[in-house]
Amino acid sequence: MSWDGLQRETLEALGYSLWQRVDPQAVELPDDPLIDALLKAAGRDRNSADAGALFRAWPPLAQLRQPAAKRALWPRLRALRGQPGA
Repeated sequence: MSWDGLQRETLEALGYSLWQRVDPQAVELPDDPLIDALLKAAGRDRNSADAGALFRAWPPLAQLRQPAAKRALWPRLRALRGQPGA
């Protein structure tokens, strides 16, 4: 349910706390240049709708710092470039 400003103020004055729904699919992307580079390779950025889902599908960042793991991920990233989702 969405409350307007007056309703919010009234509820707060009555001592009620409004809760905000959180999207369970939302992911907080770590502030890491590697993530930005991988998203760019996929034709995306941090604001893309599917950025969180892509991040969850990748191996852990520590593993991705190894050249072999990055090379293995590149074909998947290239395939994403032409797909919608950005």
